[in-house]
Amino acid sequence: MKNLKSNIFFKIGMIIVIILILLIPTALIQQLIKEREFIQEDAISEVSEKWGRGQTITGPFISIPYEKHIKKALTDSTSKIVIVKEWAHFLPENLKINGLIQSDKMKRGNYEIVVYETALDISGSFNEFDFKKLGVDPDDVYFDKAILNMGISDLKGIENQVELDWNKDKVLFNSGVGSSDVLSVGINADVNVAKEGLLKSEFNLKLNLKGSQYLYFTPMGKTTDIFIKSDWTTPSFTGEYLPDDRETDKNGFEAKWNVLNLNRNYPQSWVNDQYQVEGTTFGTDLLLPVDDYKKSYRVARYSILFIVLTFMVFFFVEVMNKVFIHPIQYLLVGISLVVFYTLLLSFSEHMLFNSAYLLAAGLTLTLITGYTMAILKSFKLSVLVSGVLLILYIFIFTIMQLEDYALLIGSVGMFLILAIVMFFSRKIDWYNIKIGKDEKMELIEEN
Repeated sequence: MKNLKSNIFFKIGMIIVIILILLIPTALIQQLIKEREFIQEDAISEVSEKWGRGQTITGPFISIPYEKHIKKALTDSTSKIVIVKEWAHFLPENLKINGLIQSDKMKRGNYEIVVYETALDISGSFNEFDFKKLGVDPDDVYFDKAILNMGISDLKGIENQVELDWNKDKVLFNSGVGSSDVLSVGINADVNVAKEGLLKSEFNLKLNLKGSQYLYFTPMGKTTDIFIKSDWTTPSFTGEYLPDDRETDKNGFEAKWNVLNLNRNYPQSWVNDQYQVEGTTFGTDLLLPVDDYKKSYRVARYSILFIVLTFMVFFFVEVMNKVFIHPIQYLLVGISLVVFYTLLLSFSEHMLFNSAYLLAAGLTLTLITGYTMAILKSFKLSVLVSGVLLILYIFIFTIMQLEDYALLIGSVGMFLILAIVMFFSRKIDWYNIKIGKDEKMELIEEN
């Protein structure tokens, strides 16, 4: 047993086994972080369900029904004409949307959810409705059944009755869409369309909406111009098109988009469900300044690095100072390193992430420093271990702050750590080395 305890290869084997054991709780902690993130998403979903989900505005556009005459064969020599009702859809010549977003935060337990109210001024015009281009006889068209459709992804967010100004005529919107070829959710209004389809039609409407998390638009105009202003200071512009101009400061943001019909993959008019407009949306996400769970998860991914490097320091302390550290003591130090991540996760739910990180790291360093001093009986060695751990915590904290350079800094840091280990271990005779002093080990065994 005496020779086994001082055998370096046995000690290395035991350290590897302990590291593998500690991988189990670190994996469970990463799973715990994911579970807390799912709970946060459920809280966001619950609030959004009651207040209003993220909104996507599509349109407006005109849908006009027409008769299609289909010749259906009854027998080899007889047939009949079947009349089928179909829809022709026309997009506006130009579409302008000006919007103001007033943001707010709502809390559900420990979680914050971004909600907003927006006032949209939507205007534009239609030039003509060319049915011959679509292969439709104008005599088969129900011009008096024309409908203007507006897609709104969550109707619960509509705050006021929506009134359409169509060629200076006032028309109230109805719930639902006249045809489900293009949209499945939205509102519609009956409009007067000239039979010859050559008159220019202008429209204007004001839409007050509640929503959460994001506001998107679909570029339905031949020319689509959108201007959005908000008091939210951390927007993320996303979707198929980025703003042509944007400005963000401490008071909020402003963004302008200009999208042409040439930038999308569907025309100005079609029949039935020949084209779909999904996948061309764009707009802004109202992001919270930090996502603490993602940061906690990223820190937890470095857990194996913490454990390995800490154990490496303890191992070299044993080798170079002729002291003996029991595998159980390695295990207890490893567990304290794992507990750091649970402290970080729990603290970050009640305070700023950086403060939570510093508090969790400080408690862990204090615990390990005191324990190291107790088992090694050396202030110098305790300070050495604590100093290495402090450098590791600062290193990971720096990586978290400089996300764009995380890979670069992490790679250089690992290279420097490897270089330091190689430097201090260059003169060790690994074949003849034994851990601890025989006299001390004999004394421990006799006691």
